[in-house]
Order: sequence, then C-alpha cells, then structure tokens
Amino acid sequence: MFIFSKVDKLFLVITGLLLFAGFLIFSSASMGLLARAGSNFTTVALKQISVGFIGGGIVAIILSHIDFNFYKKYSFYIFISTLILTFAVFIPQIGFSHGGATRWISLLGYSFQPAELLKLGFIIYLAAWLSKNKKNNNTFINGLIPVGIIFTIVAFALLIQPDTDTLVVMLCAGTAMYFTAGASWKHILMIVLIGIVGLGVLIYTRPYIKDRFMTLLHPTENSLGSGYQIEQSLIAIGSGGLWGRGFGQSVQKFNYLPEQIGDSIFAVAAEEFGFIGSVTLLMLFLSFSLRGLYISSHAPDMFSRLLVLGIVILIITQSAVNISAMLAIIPLSGIPLVFVSQGGTAMLIALAEVGIILNVSKFKRKTIK
Repeated sequence: MFIFSKVDKLFLVITGLLLFAGFLIFSSASMGLLARAGSNFTTVALKQISVGFIGGGIVAIILSHIDFNFYKKYSFYIFISTLILTFAVFIPQIGFSHGGATRWISLLGYSFQPAELLKLGFIIYLAAWLSKNKKNNNTFINGLIPVGIIFTIVAFALLIQPDTDTLVVMLCAGTAMYFTAGASWKHILMIVLIGIVGLGVLIYTRPYIKDRFMTLLHPTENSLGSGYQIEQSLIAIGSGGLWGRGFGQSVQKFNYLPEQIGDSIFAVAAEEFGFIGSVTLLMLFLSFSLRGLYISSHAPDMFSRLLVLGIVILIITQSAVNISAMLAIIPLSGIPLVFVSQGGTAMLIALAEVGIILNVSKFKRKTIK
C-alpha cells in the first residue's frame, strides 16, 4: 500500500542549487572559448541554455507527472529502442566520429550521444526485470546469468564505439541495483572480479587506456602530451587556494586547460571558487545522493526503489569519476560533470531522470497496522 503526497521539496531544492551552481560555472568556463580561434561560444551557450536548462526543465516537470509504473510496463521496449539508437552511431550520414570514437548522432542540425539515453533505458529495464524476478535474484541460473547477459549486451554496445567510461558508470549502477534486489555476496564478488579481469584485458588490448593509467602514475613524463590536461588541471585547482580567484577570473580556461567546458570544468570551478567553493559543490552532490537514496528507501514498491537507486548511483558515480580524474586520483576520463559540463542533451536527460525521481517521491509506502 502507498499514499500520495507532493514531490520531495528538499530534493527539488538541492537539485535547483546544483543547477544554479552549474549555470554559474558553465557561464564562466565558456567565456574561455572567446579567446580561441574559431570560437563557437554563441552556439554552445544557446544549446546549453535552450536544450539543457530550459528543455530539460520542461521535460522534468512533465515526467514528474507521469506515473512511474508507465516505465515498468514499457521497460523492454524502452531498453531496446535506446539500444538500437546506440548502434545507429555506425549508420553512415547519421552517426559521426570525433577524437577516434564513434559515439554521436546528428539529426536535424543537432548532435547528441545516444549512450545518454541508453543509460536511462538500461536502468529502467534492469529495475523492471529485477523486481519481476525478485524470488530468484539470489540464484545462479535464474539470477546471475540473466543479469550477466544484460550487462554483456550493454558492454558490447559501448565497447565497439568505444565508450569505456560510460560503461564503467553503468555497470556500477547496475551492480548496486542487483545487490539491493537480493543478489548474494558471492555473485557480486564474481561480477567485480570479472570486471577487474575485463579492465585488465582492455588495458592490454587498447593502448589509449594503458596510456591513461601510465599518465596517472607518471603525469610529468609527458607534460606536453598525454599528461598535459592533468598537469593544467592541477595547476588550476592549486592556484584557486582557499577562496579562489573569483567568479570569471580563471586564467587556465584561456588557452591552457583543454575541454574547459567539458570534462575539465571542475578545474575551472576550483580555480575561481577555491577550496571552499569546491567543497560546497561536493556537498551539494552528496546531499543529492543522500536525499535520492532516502526517496529510494521510501519508494512504494521494488521497481520504483530500484529505479531511483539506479538513477542516483548513475549520476553520482559519473560526477565522482569526473572530479576524481581532475584531481588525478583516477585515470583521466572524457566523462562530463553532471549538471555542470557542456552538453545540452546530457543535461536534458539528467533532468528527465530528476523528473522520474520526483514522481516516485510523490508515493510513499504506508504501513498497515
């Protein structure tokens, strides 16, 4: 049994603060484009505002009014549709490559990364499957094997692009959902071990991944090559000091820091707002995750509980990977910072996910005495 209530206001406020902080950081970081030849500042800014903030906000409002059971009913079709769209990046005249990866689709003058939709489709389908299979989730044949097949399909779709970073984030969210749904520790350990072995194989077979790890261990050996982004990021973060240089005063975003509105945007934020500002941003993400997990724990059924959990882990893991890479804690990744980095479509999908969480937050379990 569950009762209807209004959306979780605290979660809404936290998300609003994250969006406000993201808008400020992006606005400042994007000014660095003006100092570069062939700047596309106007196009980037308009897309981020129109598609990301405005479009995403409208989608979030709409989805907050759509009953979460809709996604459960059509979970398989949603997953298959996003999977087909992900493979469509290899269709000539539609998909295109950049930086050695084939991850984007261009339609009607807009380009987007279908993997963003696949992440949500994967979470919805896995939540539906695990909730339907709840009596067998702790078994090997009817639990681990089917989950492993789902993981493998997603892995294949992303590794041929290649998009290893997105795959890692998705598998982290999927494993957390599987464990919450009743998987045994043995099966979780098997998934972790397979993941470690798989990563080892990728490092051995894909030179660019090996280079990332070597750069992490020896960042100064090639400061003008593979180590350049990490070195410039650490310079930006370190020069921010306690309080930062001030809004708009970043030096590194002008002709020094690569991808200053993409995966390096945290470094710009740290330079301008310092240690205090960086910790504040981290606390906002932490608050987002804790409130999201609270909504998950009070969700009316297993599907909605796993759905919210998967979305929250997805967003927080991606954000943690981005920030950790900029701090040289883990190898450099090309993954953006949610609610902050460039990517109108990515922002729209993230806000769509927020809308789904807000809808679930309207319904709470009711204890019958």
